[in-house]
Amino acid sequence: MTTYVITVPGTFVHGVSDSSRADVERRLRPQDPQNTELGETEELSLLTVDENHTFSVRLEVEAADRRAAEAEAVRLVSGALRESGLSENDAPLGPAAVTGIDSEF
Repeated sequence: MTTYVITVPGTFVHGVSDSSRADVERRLRPQDPQNTELGETEELSLLTVDENHTFSVRLEVEAADRRAAEAEAVRLVSGALRESGLSENDAPLGPAAVTGIDSEF
């Protein structure tokens, strides 16, 4: 297995309250990239929200390959948003991308 840091972009169409943002972060905390060497050196934030309500979620995911890691990251982010009361229409996601790879050789 390989550890990937995956970035999932999206937009909070109607904005996001501080409590909803904190709830999403709490649900995703176990996948915080700060636990990886890349996350520590790059000082990656779990959830970044810009003034125009676009956001980026960065997650640590273990998977067999890149495609599986990206799919798992989207699944985790979608679930956290939904469990925090945000539908796909409230916070549509863009395509996931690998930000870093930490494989054991």
